[in-house]
Amino acid sequence: MLPLLAVAVVFGLAGAWFGSKRFATQPAQPEASAGFYNRTLPDAKGENIAMTKWKGQALVLNFWATWCAPCVEEMPELTALQKEIQPRNIQILGIGIDNPASISAFAEKYQIGYPLYVAGIDGSELSRQMGNQAGGLPFTVLLDASGKVRKTYLGRLKMDELRRDLNAL
Repeated sequence: MLPLLAVAVVFGLAGAWFGSKRFATQPAQPEASAGFYNRTLPDAKGENIAMTKWKGQALVLNFWATWCAPCVEEMPELTALQKEIQPRNIQILGIGIDNPASISAFAEKYQIGYPLYVAGIDGSELSRQMGNQAGGLPFTVLLDASGKVRKTYLGRLKMDELRRDLNAL
């Protein structure tokens, strides 16, 4: 019985290790932030906005979707955080991996305190370039004012950790 238990523990630990590697973020591709700034994305109202508008500011890019429960759960916290960090020239941007109608209806129903953009399926590729090899949501990227990727977060944000990372910019 003891040898069987030992084998089960070894396989359990190996599975956890491989799972953590599979779902861990990877370093961003060198051209990832340039790929972001070179885009023009429609906002929730359908107006096309050049992302170069945000150059020179530290950014929190939050990749999300209306159908992603953890994404929607963290949005009120991100709205509150945006109010805190606005005086420091740091901007949160929601990058929706969803269709324009869903994002527009969502934005109208909920009062999100930061800009929401529609990236659609192309947003998934952008998030992969930023280090989201698993393709999971929510996925958040911290860019410094020079556009360098400072940190990535896969899954629901821990706001205390994000605040510490923002304070370190």
